[in-house]
Amino acid sequence: MAMDETYLMRSLMFVPAHNQRLLDSAVKRDADVLLLDIEDSVPYCEKQNARDNIKEFVKRSDLNGKLLFPRVNDRESGELLKDAYQLTIDGIAGFMYPKSTKGEDVYFFGKLLETIEYEKKLPIGTFKIIPLIETTGAVINIKEICQACTRVIAVAFGCEDFVTDLRGKHDIEGQSIMMARNLISIGARSCGILPIDTVHIRVHDLEDLEKNLIISKRLGFEGMLVLNPKELPLVHQYYSPTSEEVAWAEEMLMLSEEAKNEGKGVAVKNGKFIGPPMVKMAKNILNKKALIDRKG
Repeated sequence: MAMDETYLMRSLMFVPAHNQRLLDSAVKRDADVLLLDIEDSVPYCEKQNARDNIKEFVKRSDLNGKLLFPRVNDRESGELLKDAYQLTIDGIAGFMYPKSTKGEDVYFFGKLLETIEYEKKLPIGTFKIIPLIETTGAVINIKEICQACTRVIAVAFGCEDFVTDLRGKHDIEGQSIMMARNLISIGARSCGILPIDTVHIRVHDLEDLEKNLIISKRLGFEGMLVLNPKELPLVHQYYSPTSEEVAWAEEMLMLSEEAKNEGKGVAVKNGKFIGPPMVKMAKNILNKKALIDRKG
């Protein structure tokens, strides 16, 4: 089964793991993935507290199938080994890896996880990786990053660090990040990896969020990084198939089957063009609906 048929990642919500109140609140939210942060949002003196909180958090019985991906510290931080060794435990699906500038960064982290899995007698490949694309170099190296390690299931865009590295300027139309979003989505999809769009910085402007989601969907993103739970309903609405899309997909597969029975690879039936690209799109829609239904 392809990567994008396996993981439901419409929403990936950051939760500072040193903050018990926010961890308790996150459980009640409907996010598909919780990014339990040990990196930027956690002060140095709280890093171990964050790890200890995550070790307890995975034992909760009310997680309702949420995927847990701690965001670890980068390889220059001095904290990465502690993050990886302590949190390669039951209940953790994988890790978000920040400052992934080239394939070598991700390869390094994958090998570190392999060594730990071997030592802990866990199946090799248990823990997956979501590289965070935060620099101009990372955008240019997107395909290399996606292919650096078979653990990579998705890549996510971090626009704040990117714009700083670019020495560009945030604009209301999002022109400064449009090319990067395009390249990340194209690069990820070309490797069978899920592209995850950047956070929406103006978290209280839901009208602007909706405009961004429309663009994001058109660009081929599978989901989005989320800062505030109030964004989740709109995010899920746009990254879930509509009832019209599902009806179209079901009809497309039915008409395709009829065409196949008539010995035709391509056909026009009921005024609709039936061909391999449409059939593939229909299957993608129904696979995503099945993942959402499974989550409940």
